[in-house]
Amino acid sequence: MDISKNALEVLKRRYLIKNEKGETVETVEALFRRVADAIAKPDSLYDKKADLKITAETFYTMMTNLEFLPNSPTLMNAGRPLGQLSACFVLPVEDSMEAIFEAIKQAALIHKSGGGTGFSFSRLRSKGSTVNSTGGVASGPISFMKVFNMATEAVKQGGTRRGANMGILRIDHPDIMEFIDCKAKNNEINNFNISVGLTEKFMKAVEDDTDYDLVDPHTNKTVSKLHARTVFDHIVEAAWRNGEPGIVFLDRLNKDNVVPSQGEIESTNPCGEQPLLPYESCNLGSINLTKMLTTEDDKVVFDWNKLNTTVKNAVHFLDNVIDANKYPLEKIDFVTKQTRKIGLGVMGWADTLLMMGIPYNSNEAIALGEKLMKYITSCGRLESQELAKVRGAFPLFKESTLPKDKPQRNATITTIAPTGTLSIIANCSSGVEPVFAYVYIRNIMDSTEMVEVSPILKTELEKRGLYSEERMKQIAKEGTIAHMDWMPEDLRRVFVSAHDISPEYHIRMQAAFQKGTDNAVSKTVNFSNSAECKDVAEAYSLAFKLGCKGVTIYRDGSRNEQVLNIGKVNKDGHSEENSANHDKIIPRERPDTVTGITEKIKIGCGNLYVTVNYDDKGICEIFTNTGKAGGCPSQSEATARLASISLRSGISVKSIIEQLKGIRCPSTIRQQGLKCTSCPDAIAKTIERVYNNQVKLGKWQALEEQISPKITNSAPGRMHFCPECGAKLEHEGGCVMCRQCGFSKCG
Repeated sequence: MDISKNALEVLKRRYLIKNEKGETVETVEALFRRVADAIAKPDSLYDKKADLKITAETFYTMMTNLEFLPNSPTLMNAGRPLGQLSACFVLPVEDSMEAIFEAIKQAALIHKSGGGTGFSFSRLRSKGSTVNSTGGVASGPISFMKVFNMATEAVKQGGTRRGANMGILRIDHPDIMEFIDCKAKNNEINNFNISVGLTEKFMKAVEDDTDYDLVDPHTNKTVSKLHARTVFDHIVEAAWRNGEPGIVFLDRLNKDNVVPSQGEIESTNPCGEQPLLPYESCNLGSINLTKMLTTEDDKVVFDWNKLNTTVKNAVHFLDNVIDANKYPLEKIDFVTKQTRKIGLGVMGWADTLLMMGIPYNSNEAIALGEKLMKYITSCGRLESQELAKVRGAFPLFKESTLPKDKPQRNATITTIAPTGTLSIIANCSSGVEPVFAYVYIRNIMDSTEMVEVSPILKTELEKRGLYSEERMKQIAKEGTIAHMDWMPEDLRRVFVSAHDISPEYHIRMQAAFQKGTDNAVSKTVNFSNSAECKDVAEAYSLAFKLGCKGVTIYRDGSRNEQVLNIGKVNKDGHSEENSANHDKIIPRERPDTVTGITEKIKIGCGNLYVTVNYDDKGICEIFTNTGKAGGCPSQSEATARLASISLRSGISVKSIIEQLKGIRCPSTIRQQGLKCTSCPDAIAKTIERVYNNQVKLGKWQALEEQISPKITNSAPGRMHFCPECGAKLEHEGGCVMCRQCGFSKCG
């Protein structure tokens, strides 16, 4: 199987089965065999004589050839006890305390299973409204969003994927102005993406420069008015400031609601591309377009027949996922199977254009994208109709808006989702996003640098005798090849990066794919740091005009934790060109000779031995070892290593202790009389005892006097690094992801 080194790292880290010691016990081929076998089994529900081996082999070949990959939960969980295969869900939030906390409980179960959740908070009464049952006043939707956020924070620590949420509030909700600003500070409600639900009526009021009504969701009566243009400008300013909120056009979501008898679509999944009814789930997969190409007369073109076959097999696969899935709630199981929605999308679009010699920001690319997606949806519907002949149409088909003479197995067929980790595995560009960078500098553990170059660009440059590592480092520093004199003009024209593309062409590409997509298109519109609010406003207006269902924008450098930057990365984790703006944090070297103690501490699953070493400057390293009875050796070692490097970097002992002390482990909680609540708690208490003893002896300053080095966050262009591997993060598809290890903010 042809898989890249980076893809193998991501698979080992996130997908391959591990034993209780944390050791990988599954090969890549075995993963795909496990998934193929599990997803083939539902064939027997509809045909007792079905040859499951043939179906499984078809699915296996399609995945191992990297022609199609399902969403991450399917790769992680198919054929395993958990068996939860859906990427995301939408839950209702009704206007009662009981319903709100029921939704929180349901969300916790979904996050535990590896899924993300979308909510509309538009039904909650506004802040200050009277609560008749208690005689008190309502705290409003934003206060409850914070409760949901805290619950997510608690649950996500134990899962294989981070819990992620989408929070939506209608533009006519009385608390809309507070909602728009609720993420003005980047450290607030950080387990949510948020979007304002815009209506056609509101957009008309913006155009006409008039007021619009704010409606009390509890009474459905108008309570006040706001000036539409003022509110629109406030949304624009907030998005310009830090990328939040996004916008969704609610009336457009509901125009394409296939079963309006079941209610209105109020929310989407965390990345904005899958509108769902309450308790529906999305089952997603993506076709790698770079594998759908062939050569004719020395030109790279689409192999439409291969694409047709791949689409049909992918629709068959995704329909089977619905039956193979072990849903986290019975209600979700029932509602999902009433419509059997699937979301087949694409990845590798930007790479495909490069291979075809077509600039992303060209009318030719826009036209091809529209044609391509309409073809995929058409082929997918035909296959869904074929499946319906054998398996029956989805149960609510007769109530649907679909043509009654063409029964379909699935209410919707296509969705363009973000494909962060999937595109790493497939070694292609993500979704329909442009290439963010053609060259990366990756820091290796021994502090050396490795230059990673787009294989498509590298091939072209080698062919022309222009490739050199120094030139690649120059590209990495600049982030674009647009202004490089040594680069041939035809390559500069075709090899455009995300920041070479105007917001207009970002929007036009999104709109082109939307025309052929049943659900919605996930995409980030990238702006340069110098962009103004009026530029964002123009992009929103264009998206509305061209028929997009929502928009997410990001202005380069608009967050303290800057995301989009490419230049050389030095040891302290800052880009070289910006490092002068920061106090450097470089861990001091470990001394040759140290003094220390080792403590034996009883924990819930045996004994933990904690060694704390120090020199004349303070504590410099921590080691742990577990007894034969068990424990979590890898987690304890990781905690000790991180504490060691933090202490040698000048982080205060007090900060380390505060972070680790009091963490609770179930194995410890179950036993009486233990002096610690977990391995991290035991480590913290040993550090504290050693430090306090040395302070009493006058060796080091008191805890209160030890100050961590401060980093200035105000400089534009500061980079944001992956919390798991330290590599640069990117904005794509309405989310944040790492192309080195596969980390994603959205799960």
